[in-house]
Amino acid sequence: METTALILAIILFLAGLLGTILPILPGAILIYGGMLLYGFMTEFASLDVNFFILQALVLALIFSVDFLASAVGTRRFNGSKQAATGAIIGTILGLLFLGPLGLLIGPFLGAVGAELLRGVKIKQAMLVGFGTLVGILGGTVLKLCAGVLMIVYFFMRI
Repeated sequence: METTALILAIILFLAGLLGTILPILPGAILIYGGMLLYGFMTEFASLDVNFFILQALVLALIFSVDFLASAVGTRRFNGSKQAATGAIIGTILGLLFLGPLGLLIGPFLGAVGAELLRGVKIKQAMLVGFGTLVGILGGTVLKLCAGVLMIVYFFMRI
């Protein structure tokens, strides 16, 4: 049963890592789900409550990166606070209306739109929007690293 549990967990881990890069799949949730599945199938023989609490905290961090990365990139490219807020709102609206593609388009349009409403020239507004995309890519790298660390810690504990 332990071998089956490990194989299923690894499949979920791989899908989770893929989902971190391709926002079609809920990456971090799949990774955490693989750990939970392994725990249930092995009756939590090697994974305790502290392990799952720590992993849940990393999961929460990964979720916050989605919303904060675009705002940080916006600010780094001299975007205003309004542009950072626009990027966050754009992320939410982009996800709602455009699905996974909204993770790229929404923050960009939100930041550019906010800057244009402030009266910033279009060239600067587009630069701020580009900064938003840079932030998103940086956030993706951070999420991927966090997912890998979750998996490494899992294997260290079993």
